[in-house]
Amino acid sequence: MYVDWEKIDPEAATRYGKILSSDHYELKAMGRTGFWSMPHTLRAKAYQHIIHSIESTSTTADLDTYHGIVRKLFGELQTSTHPFPKFMEDGEIPRYCLNKAGLNSVKKILICINHHFPDVSFCPILSALVSLLLHFSEDEAQCFHSICSLVSYTDPKKHYIDRTFLTSRALCMTFGDLANKYCRGIRKLIASSHQNLFEFYSDWIMWIFADLPFTYAIRVLDVYLMEGYKVLYRVALALLSFYKVCVSSRVAHVDDFRQDMKSFVQNVGRHSTIDALLQRAFSIQLPTRKELTYLFNANKDALIHKDIHNKSSYQAMDFRAFRSSVVTETEMRVIWAWIPERFALFSPVQLFSTNIHGRSLFSFYSKVEGHDPTVLLLKTEDEEICGAFLSSDWAQKNCDEKGFKFFGTGECFVFTLRPGMERFQRPVLQISGMSDKCDSSHQKQTLSVSSLLSTHVDRPTGASQNQRYESASFCTLSTFKFMAGNDETLFIGGDDGHALHLQADLTAGSSEHCDTFESPPLCKGCFKIQSLEVWGIQHSLSVPPLLSQ
Repeated sequence: MYVDWEKIDPEAATRYGKILSSDHYELKAMGRTGFWSMPHTLRAKAYQHIIHSIESTSTTADLDTYHGIVRKLFGELQTSTHPFPKFMEDGEIPRYCLNKAGLNSVKKILICINHHFPDVSFCPILSALVSLLLHFSEDEAQCFHSICSLVSYTDPKKHYIDRTFLTSRALCMTFGDLANKYCRGIRKLIASSHQNLFEFYSDWIMWIFADLPFTYAIRVLDVYLMEGYKVLYRVALALLSFYKVCVSSRVAHVDDFRQDMKSFVQNVGRHSTIDALLQRAFSIQLPTRKELTYLFNANKDALIHKDIHNKSSYQAMDFRAFRSSVVTETEMRVIWAWIPERFALFSPVQLFSTNIHGRSLFSFYSKVEGHDPTVLLLKTEDEEICGAFLSSDWAQKNCDEKGFKFFGTGECFVFTLRPGMERFQRPVLQISGMSDKCDSSHQKQTLSVSSLLSTHVDRPTGASQNQRYESASFCTLSTFKFMAGNDETLFIGGDDGHALHLQADLTAGSSEHCDTFESPPLCKGCFKIQSLEVWGIQHSLSVPPLLSQ
């Protein structure tokens, strides 16, 4: 405020001039490489420049707004006995090297935000964001104004802050779906230990904005301000991938995965530099923002369907009453950890069993048609156990003069449980419910998300480039053969082999390498079936509404 820092540090002045003259895509690249990380004053100016571009389309709260709220709430002495706002889960403020006066300022700003945004009922990251931004603000009013800009930003493709438990939990579920794709194995570890996946993933955003050391957190903040929420998915997945390597050698000694992950993140410097962490984060080829938004909305619809609007309304899945002739309770927990989050909210219900309904595909179809998704479980006479998660209704099966009609979506996967536990699935994210742009004859609409989409900071060349990306991902995935059948036979997977092939009398079958799921034979070649079951979810979910283009 009192010093012309540009004269003391001319290199920082040159860098700031480059920031001011750069467009959005250049600034994204700068943020990812730490261009404005030093000195402190350069980062402060960069933040204000970025937030100014956000505030121009969002908040109406100016600096005078804060002073008015402070006078109203705290009086002339500006002292406060107010409790922490309701949107803070535990009332804790990350210190981030703040002194007592700094922590008091954070609390005052949070109370003012609570007054200015009474509809914000659940947002545990706000305290961390206020603490971080206060480091780079001239005063409390500027920090308040910056936070208001982030809260008010309404573009769904690049949002910053959620306001309710419902939206926060839907984001947790979306992260869980992504973790299921990109950090395979961690869910199996947690589920098989009978620990709560809901609680583990509910901390995902706090790994970044509470547990990460300050020097790591501000580098994440650099890219978060530029790119929005999607960056947080990337960083959390990168942390989870590093944690998976760390915990795999000592999993038998972990009594509490949730606390163990928190400790790992707090001490992440032992395992990775911030540059290596961000490099890992941006090497993860996530779906597009539009496709992530669709998955988020599908998860939110599932929560509404389940009537989960706050933390107290959520109940962990109880498998103690689960009974099966094929799998154990622990094995079913693992399967339920593998399936998409919006279905894992609901309890499994048995639709078909060879022990109850007999051995015929006719009986099989009569019991399972009209239900989706379903889980097929199979035990061979050699005590091998395998199966498949099938996203589509078997009522879609059909044959014509060209042969079997394959259907299904990229959410389908196959797995083995005994002798070893492993899931096999194409590295794509495909969500039931959105129109398939390549095959309009499909009764079930599907959303395809190719994992091969670029994650580099590429400057778009117009709408045609996005259209090429979408067309490529939809058309490529539509050629995969997920499931098919008739009264004589049933196929799961059909690209260069069948993951499962069952005969009409359900007494025998076969399994071979299958490119559909990139899976090896699930059991010994040809096998005899000891028992077969099909499970659905307790409550069917309607297909969520198609997002407007």
